[in-house]
Amino acid sequence: MGSAVHVKRQGAVLVLIEGILCVAFGVALGGYAFISAVSASIAALIFVIAVSYRRHKEILHLSAEIDEVLHGSRQVAFSHCKEGDVAILENELSKMVARLSRTRSLVIQEKNALADALADISHQIRTPLTSIGLMLPLIERAQEELERKRLVRELESMLDRVFWLVSTLLKLAKVDAGAMPIERNTVLVTDMLERALAPLIINLDLHDITLHTELDAHAQFEGDELWSAEAVENIIKNCIEHTPVGGSIMLQATTDAIATRIVIEDSGPGIAPEDLPHIFDRFYRGGIQEEAQEFHNPQGFGVGLALAHALVGAQGASLQAANGTRGARFEIVYPKFVV
Repeated sequence: MGSAVHVKRQGAVLVLIEGILCVAFGVALGGYAFISAVSASIAALIFVIAVSYRRHKEILHLSAEIDEVLHGSRQVAFSHCKEGDVAILENELSKMVARLSRTRSLVIQEKNALADALADISHQIRTPLTSIGLMLPLIERAQEELERKRLVRELESMLDRVFWLVSTLLKLAKVDAGAMPIERNTVLVTDMLERALAPLIINLDLHDITLHTELDAHAQFEGDELWSAEAVENIIKNCIEHTPVGGSIMLQATTDAIATRIVIEDSGPGIAPEDLPHIFDRFYRGGIQEEAQEFHNPQGFGVGLALAHALVGAQGASLQAANGTRGARFEIVYPKFVV
């Protein structure tokens, strides 16, 4: 680029010299009109050269600033251009830099979040795998059949938990990537809840937890029955983990002209106020209240509620958590859109 500019400057100088020689020749011949015409041409040429040179300097300056932006500088401000096409270019470049800066900040945040998530995933998977590794020799050395069966059941339970964790993380990744197919059909709430409760009936019985239901038989919403059922299943599973033996879970469904609402409330210790803002954050387990220490799985993985929140949100609905009159309270709201 530098050599091309140098050639252009040499050409301009040659044109100027030729013009001066023409003027000298015209004076020698005494042609006043010819001298005036050539003088005007030279003046115009000098003006064009001056303007072109100034724009060339502005473009070089812009080029240097763009190079700084591409190399990560955050202090670049395109403010030296005042008029013309270059000023328009400067304005567009300023907008581009602002967008790049915002995108860069988001990428850094996502990168840090991903690093934290990977560390949590590694820890969550390593813990049960370590337990599995320690349990295998115990199974081999077990002398009594009953003891061996008990250890095998514990091993199967750990493997199920690892499988569930990996499966849940894959679903979260699909939701984040927009690769989760979400259908939008008319869903009857009672049918969806029946699907959600089917895998949990045995778990409820094992922990002597009573399920109370107050359902509007006509309640329905526009959404995906499969993913809504999975979201509700994860919420109820969380409630089971934090409800004492002999406790209860209330399940309500109502509908009106504005929305269909599904409320799930347990009789556990509730959610600590400092945990409420983070209850749907991935891998967040918070400070479990002392009453929860005797419950079934107080530490959990911290991804079930995150998946429920993501699945509900992907359908255009909302999921909120609060402390109800008995314990933790979760409410799903499916708004009725007017098309």
